[in-house]
Amino acid sequence: MDSPAALPAPRQAAPARPDLPITASAPVKRERRWSMVALCVVLAVLAGLGAAAAVTSASDRTKVIAVAQDVPAGQALTDADLTIAEVSADAALTPVPAADKASVVGKRPAVDLRKGSLLISSQLASGTGLGDDKQQVGVQVKKGQAPSGTLAPGDKVLAVTTPAQGEQTSSKEAEAPPSTIDAVVVTVSRPDASGTVVVNLAVSGDGPLLATRAAQGRIAVVREPRS
Repeated sequence: MDSPAALPAPRQAAPARPDLPITASAPVKRERRWSMVALCVVLAVLAGLGAAAAVTSASDRTKVIAVAQDVPAGQALTDADLTIAEVSADAALTPVPAADKASVVGKRPAVDLRKGSLLISSQLASGTGLGDDKQQVGVQVKKGQAPSGTLAPGDKVLAVTTPAQGEQTSSKEAEAPPSTIDAVVVTVSRPDASGTVVVNLAVSGDGPLLATRAAQGRIAVVREPRS
């Protein structure tokens, strides 16, 4: 008699899978995506505003005349004294337009012009105001015979006649007021190694007398009070 077939062993139950937490990864990615889009929009707007500002600024700039090197008052302007600069338009400024450069050459400024400054229309008024209609005399003034570093174009001065070297004067003559000539300073040179400067003076009718005394080294300069 056949023995009964062995029954198959029961399968072991699979271990229970742990419950996994539900994540919110998809919403986080979506939020990041929208944040990047918003950032790109903001950057695009800022770039557009910057470009518009640059275009507006460029359109407001204008070419004017600037001073290429120092020019003393009364000295005729040359082409080398002038250059072209580009600046923002400003109603408060009246620089000479670059297109007028040719007409400016040869004019004489009424004030000292400094390198790098803009050339202003008021600096080129008709005439220099420094004795264009008067005689002009160059006077070499040694150190101590004029106020040091204080003379400027337009200053009213007295050209005082000093005694000649070795000249003997009586006590009465020494007490008498010295001979003077009214003058206006046109230009003042830079002092040399000894401190001597050349002062160009504008005078009315006394040019020959002043030139004679200046040639003899008998002139000292006294500056009148500035009003």
